[in-house]
Amino acid sequence: MTRLLILAAVAASGISLFGQQPTGPGESKPALVPRQELPEGSFMLPRGTRVPLALINSVSTKNSAPGDKLYLRSVFPVIVNGRILVPAGAYVTGLVTDVKRPGRVKGRGELHLRFEQMILPNGVIRDFTGSLAALEGTSDESLDRESGKVQSEGTKGEDASDVVRAAGTGAGIGTIAGAANGRTVRGLGVGSAAGTAAGLVGVLLTRGPDAILERGSHLEMVLDRDLTFSEAEVTFDNPLQEPPVIPSNNGAGNRNQSGNGGGLGLPPFFLQ
Repeated sequence: MTRLLILAAVAASGISLFGQQPTGPGESKPALVPRQELPEGSFMLPRGTRVPLALINSVSTKNSAPGDKLYLRSVFPVIVNGRILVPAGAYVTGLVTDVKRPGRVKGRGELHLRFEQMILPNGVIRDFTGSLAALEGTSDESLDRESGKVQSEGTKGEDASDVVRAAGTGAGIGTIAGAANGRTVRGLGVGSAAGTAAGLVGVLLTRGPDAILERGSHLEMVLDRDLTFSEAEVTFDNPLQEPPVIPSNNGAGNRNQSGNGGGLGLPPFFLQ
């Protein structure tokens, strides 16, 4: 009787007698593995830490492709428990993982980024997984924080304005032509219809703006895993040394002319 009661209680609680069942679609993910106690003299940069970065190369939905490299530099020290673990000037590399061009009628340009490696100023290297957490407030692009995708601006208002402008231009031309033939009203109607049609054709043949992150753009990376360091690995000659300023492309020429690192002052090991 006691054994039957135990089996009934286990079945009612939904606990498997044969181990944990695999997580299916839509089910909650397993809890994160608890952190192990740090060895004495070690330091941890915990998952969830945000690292402010600046882009060394530009990326865009026009000129970038999945697999293209990202090169960045930290712009402010990251401090944990009173110790600088990532000084300004550390290098970070990553990848463009997905690119979606904007549509001709609707849709926005989309970029997905992933961060993969950090090189500290003293030469210490750590592989990790990081995602995009924030863009600078002045950026024309927007960030979907849940998916991590960067989106370009929409064009609905601009498309409507283009159609209205084309209709107005066509109406003016039609009125002039109609007046010359003594048919002003008819010319106005024909011109407006032709202008509207031309405006719609222009909208249908024109893509929306590309999503672009210019060289020098500031963003925040969030770590998806813990990084541990020994005392020697986080000892720096001058952890408060200000890193070189990365020139920005913002406002310089066409934003759609975006490159991927050529002539951008990359450190030698990036160019080998």
